Amino acid sequence: MKKFNPNKNIIITLIIVIIVVTILSVTAAQRANEGKTNLFQSVVNDSVAIIDKAVFAPARWVGNGVNSVHNLFSTYSENERLKERLDSYDEVAQQNKNYQKEIESLKKELDLNQTLTSYEKVTANVITRSPDSWQDMLTVDKGSRDGVKSNMAVMSQKGLVGRVVEVNAASSKVELLTSANESSDHFPVKVNSANGDAFGLLKGYDETGQALVATQLTGDTDIKEGDVVQTSGLGGNSPANLPIGTVTKVKPDSNGLDREVYIKPYAQMYDLSVVTIIQRLVEDE
Repeated sequence: MKKFNPNKNIIITLIIVIIVVTILSVTAAQRANEGKTNLFQSVVNDSVAIIDKAVFAPARWVGNGVNSVHNLFSTYSENERLKERLDSYDEVAQQNKNYQKEIESLKKELDLNQTLTSYEKVTANVITRSPDSWQDMLTVDKGSRDGVKSNMAVMSQKGLVGRVVEVNAASSKVELLTSANESSDHFPVKVNSANGDAFGLLKGYDETGQALVATQLTGDTDIKEGDVVQTSGLGGNSPANLPIGTVTKVKPDSNGLDREVYIKPYAQMYDLSVVTIIQRLVEDE
């Protein structure tokens, strides 16, 4: 029986460690110099990659399957929602067709050629804006020969900005909604709220809050922030449903007998180069 020689085992262990360290050092040096791995390292890396792929492949397969099932259910739910929207769209489209037929029938019955919402547009360029009345008045390059008349509504970008107050043959003057002129005619407006429409008049402009102010509102409709404000079409000068802005706040007036509605206008009042004059169409005689 051979005796166990610890010195011999220690020497063998040291030789193995030296060989491994030498291989690793040579490999690291070669990668640093050439950017490539040697044959031994390549075999080791490929072997590890194969083992990793074999070990984790089932987990990846299960994960992909779970994601696929989740996406399938999500797609099914989304398709159901789209079907509901399409069904609703068809219903709304049919309702609009029915309403259009009803309107046409009523117009024929009343022998009307136009409605409150009928209008044509005239595009005009702003040619001057007086410095001493920067917030009040501007001049455009369209006049009576273009069909422009006094009191016609004027829009810019997305909303109402003012009305025509003076008409010449080739030019017109427009008074903006920001005007402090209390003697000017005010626009009839309506506030579209969840429980009905409230009608009133634009009173003026609050420079501090940069908001239009509407007053003399009819009824006790609950007006809230975010409600849309449009022209009402009453008065005969401007058509209905021209966009003005959205409600920012509602408060009692100074007398406490009426409400004042503050409106953030859709249009930008201070940078106007092109405007659109709205020609209200009237019934043909």
